[in-house]
Amino acid sequence: MNFIQAILMGIVQGLSEFLPISSSAHLVFTSNFYKVFKGIEIVQQSSEEVFFDIMVHLGTLIAVVIFFRKDIIQILKAMWTALKTKNWSNPEAKIGLYIIAGTIVTIALALPINEIAEKLVYTPNIVGILLFITGFTLLYSEYMSKNIPAKKDTVDLTTSILIGLAQGLAALPGFSRSGWTIATGLFCGLDRTTAARYSFLLSIPIILGASMVYPLVKIDIHEALQYNWEAIIAGTIVSGAVGYLCIKYFMKFISKFSLAIFGYYCLIAGLATAIFFTMYK
Repeated sequence: MNFIQAILMGIVQGLSEFLPISSSAHLVFTSNFYKVFKGIEIVQQSSEEVFFDIMVHLGTLIAVVIFFRKDIIQILKAMWTALKTKNWSNPEAKIGLYIIAGTIVTIALALPINEIAEKLVYTPNIVGILLFITGFTLLYSEYMSKNIPAKKDTVDLTTSILIGLAQGLAALPGFSRSGWTIATGLFCGLDRTTAARYSFLLSIPIILGASMVYPLVKIDIHEALQYNWEAIIAGTIVSGAVGYLCIKYFMKFISKFSLAIFGYYCLIAGLATAIFFTMYK
């Protein structure tokens, strides 16, 4: 991991984490394109590369926490009040419970497929196919959403569970986490702004958990001391800064426009990368 590669991947992560185009797919593509043009064999990622992926996700997590800090504080206050009064009628308190439920569902689905997800990191042609499927899903969700006249601006338990399942499935690189969760929200009748807001809030526990658990379980301390920490820290800061700007403008975009442009992008990018890496092999 060198400095230029870290900055480049930090930018890619910041841009693609909150846009429905799969940040994990774009990190895979960026890393493997870099290897192709440097003449490096595409093999399983080193522990440093895997750790770097976790860190740039942590950078974008910080971005979403800062952007939605008022929402998070309101939810935590409402849940604390509900615990004391045993009255969970407050909508913000319910959102907190739904986020917990969605996170549990996500973990239950993501853990069994985690090994498959890790292997896909060094099979970018298959990741391209999964990105193509994401594009189709986005376009279909927009089509179905147009047939739902009355859009909901609140999340219920059933919707939270279905969105949690979508987030768990998005453990596979190429299946966009924000894309699949927002699309599922649209399928369930949510308006775009509500679906996007809940999608971003739901990402907080799972990214935080992955950022804490993975280093403790799989990273060897002696190996970690040899990492290029300057590059890792720089990439993390860049991903957070770019991610914050991306959230800011994406929330404005999604309130007025459809996800179709991202759907078409995923179709084209997925097909192109699948063909490229299949031919390269």
